[in-house]
Amino acid sequence: MKLIWSPETASKAYIDTVKSCEKLGTPGAAELVAAMAAGWNATLIVETWSEGETIAVSVGLSIASQHTNARHICIVPNAISEAAYLQAMTQQSSCSTTLPETIIMNEEEEEEEENSEKTMLKLQGIDFLVIDWDQKGFAANVLRNAAFGSRGAVVVCRSGYRRSTSCFSWTKSFSDRNVVRTVTLPVSGGLEIAHVAAPRTSGKSDINNKRKWIKHIDQRSGEEHVIRK
Repeated sequence: MKLIWSPETASKAYIDTVKSCEKLGTPGAAELVAAMAAGWNATLIVETWSEGETIAVSVGLSIASQHTNARHICIVPNAISEAAYLQAMTQQSSCSTTLPETIIMNEEEEEEEENSEKTMLKLQGIDFLVIDWDQKGFAANVLRNAAFGSRGAVVVCRSGYRRSTSCFSWTKSFSDRNVVRTVTLPVSGGLEIAHVAAPRTSGKSDINNKRKWIKHIDQRSGEEHVIRK
């Protein structure tokens, strides 16, 4: 099974986000991300957020989750960011009744990567992930340990122009999954989008590929026969 695009749901999320983010001053990014999350019928939406970041994209994701009945989770680096995030989301009327879940990662630098792994193990089946490359180490840990769903996933990297100048590679980040395609949009410092393929499933074609050729020699005639098992 793969992610299936729903233009009607995408349009509804886009319009609702435009209305909700008119005063937040982030044209394009929030509406586009909301439309993608809703259009791909995401069931588990995960984002990263740190204190000082704009809240518009988070509002858009919250709206998208309402359209698809998705679980919306925000991963923050510390308690200060969590408090700031919840306060900012509460101030938005569209999010006042359904605040996203929040997960705090360990603040100790030496335990950050191990904590990232433990956190992401709790989040199996992510099909829409948003990270911000302004917090490079934090975002990279989440991305590296993300457990994507069986339908594949869409990964959105905010501040994508910063990512493109680093040594980061989409292919290296997904060791067990193929990246189908990537695109960078000139929106809000660069919005880089990667489509991660669904895992391969065993079928007739795979079975056929594993079949072996067996060589048999007739003892009487000396003829050689090659049989495919």
